[in-house]
Amino acid sequence: MLFERWFANRFVNRIAHKAAFASAMLLCMFWSLASALQADAQPPAAAVFQEWPNEWDGRPLQPLALSEVEHRFADRFPGAIARMTDGRQMLVMRRVDTPTRMLHPAADCYRALGYGIAQARLEQDVHARLWRCFVAERHGVQKMRVCERIVDAQGAAFTDTSAWYWAAASGRSNGPWQAVTSARTIE
Repeated sequence: MLFERWFANRFVNRIAHKAAFASAMLLCMFWSLASALQADAQPPAAAVFQEWPNEWDGRPLQPLALSEVEHRFADRFPGAIARMTDGRQMLVMRRVDTPTRMLHPAADCYRALGYGIAQARLEQDVHARLWRCFVAERHGVQKMRVCERIVDAQGAAFTDTSAWYWAAASGRSNGPWQAVTSARTIE
């Protein structure tokens, strides 16, 4: 009987239920606002110096400047980004401090630049490291062979960005993580 009385379709009950729902929504909004203001009030963490490797697979690396677009992206990225070359390929190295959706598959970047993606597959290199690789093609531009992988602080490797994200977000993988993307022209 009490149940029917509280949930009967009467004007007073409809108003009471809507008022309770509106109060809960306001409480959630204020909670979110307070959390955001508290996060903004905390001083930013000091930038951590990232020492990048000076060689890759036995070949010396030369640093390359980030483009203006890459600089803007790096300013919001939770970690550090560097571009380098060993004379045969370009490497984009990222240190990732926290799980983030800003680390996405290289194929997405190449598609956004107008490339077609072909021959996507997993490959093992001469050092027995597993990579996700593909060929990026665009009319009037040389084909590129692009490979990527992510390694956590314990040495576990990921070739799938989504698998890395969920492992990192759930605590099954601990950072900082190193994400490496290599790109070289092919004939």
